[in-house]
Amino acid sequence: MKIGVIVLNFGEPENPTPEEVIPFLERIFFNNANLEGEVTPEEARRRSRELAERRAPGLIQEYNEMGPSPLNPQARAQAEALQTELRGRGHDATTYSAMQFTEPLIQDAVKQAQEDGVELLVGLPVYPLCGASTTVAALDAVERALEEISWPGVEFRGVTGWHRHPLYTRLRADGVREAARDAGVELANPRTTLLFSAHGTPIKYLKEGNRYQEYVEESCRAVAEELGVSDYVIGYQNHTNRGIEWTQPDVEQVIQELDTDAVVVVPISFMHEQSETLAELDHELREEAEEVGLKFVRVPVPHDDPRFPRVLADLVEPLALADEGATPRAGELRWGRCRCRPRTGSYCLNAPALETAASPASS
Repeated sequence: MKIGVIVLNFGEPENPTPEEVIPFLERIFFNNANLEGEVTPEEARRRSRELAERRAPGLIQEYNEMGPSPLNPQARAQAEALQTELRGRGHDATTYSAMQFTEPLIQDAVKQAQEDGVELLVGLPVYPLCGASTTVAALDAVERALEEISWPGVEFRGVTGWHRHPLYTRLRADGVREAARDAGVELANPRTTLLFSAHGTPIKYLKEGNRYQEYVEESCRAVAEELGVSDYVIGYQNHTNRGIEWTQPDVEQVIQELDTDAVVVVPISFMHEQSETLAELDHELREEAEEVGLKFVRVPVPHDDPRFPRVLADLVEPLALADEGATPRAGELRWGRCRCRPRTGSYCLNAPALETAASPASS
C-alpha cells in the first residue's frame, strides 16, 4: 500500500515583510474567529484583517531582531527524516511538509498526495501537546481539503496527542541536562528553578473539552521525573490580541515572582525554533530575567535530535498497518480513539489512560 504522510506544522513567514506577515496573521485570526462569539464569515474576515494589520508591525520587528524564521526549513527536514525512517522500515511511504498558515499550505499537500497515487493518507501534526487551534484544527483542515477534491477510495487517519511517547520524554530530558551542563548550572541546586514554558491557549477551548492544559502538566511532570527534579514551575506564553481569558500564569509573571539565582527554561510545547522561542524567550523573557538578577538558560528545541524521526515513525507505523476501523497497536505505545477530536480515524496516546482512570475498577 502506498502511504502518504502529511507532516503538519504551524508555519511562519520566511521573510519579515507586510506582504508575508499580514496574510499569515489573517489566517490565524480567521481560524480562531469564534473566540469572540458567533460572527458571519464577512465579519470574521474583516475582524481578522484588522487584528492582523494591528499585530503585524510588532511581529515584523521580532522577526528582524531574531533573523529569518527557521521553522519551515526545520519542518521540511523533519518530514524528510521521517520518510527515510519509514522507508528503512520497509514502508512505501512519502512525506509532505504542510503548514496551517503559510505555504506550502495543507490543501496543496493533499493535492500532491493525490497526484502521487497515495492510497492511505496519514495526518501527523508535529505538536507534542494536543490543542484545539493546533492539532485538532490542522487535522480538520486536511479533512476539508479532502472534501474539496474528488478522491474516491482514499482512507484518512490522523495522529493527535503523542507527548506520552517514552522516547520523546527521554530526548526532551536529555536536552535539558545538556543545556544546564553547558551553562554550568546544576538542576539539583535549590537556587536553580526549572521553568517549563508552554504556548498559551484560550480558556474557551478548555471549557469546550480540549485537554491541552492537562497534557501540558502531564508532559512537564514526566520530563521532570526523567530528570529527577521534584520542584518545577509552569508558565504560559499567551497572545492577548483579543479580550479573552487565557491560560495562567503568564510566563513573565512567573519570572517576576521567582526567588532564585538561575532559571532553566524549557519550551515544552514546541518542536521547532520559531518566534515564540527565538524572540519571546531568547530576547523578551531573557531581558526580564536578567533585570531581576536571574541567570537565564534557555533549552534548545530538539528539532534535529537523531532519535526524533524514530518517534514520528512510531506514531505513523501503527496507523499504516492497522486494518480499516481497527485501533492501532504497537508495542508499549497504548493507542486509543482521540477524545479531543472524537472522529473516526483519529487516534492518540492519551485516550487509554483517560478511559482507565475513569473506569469503576480504578475509582
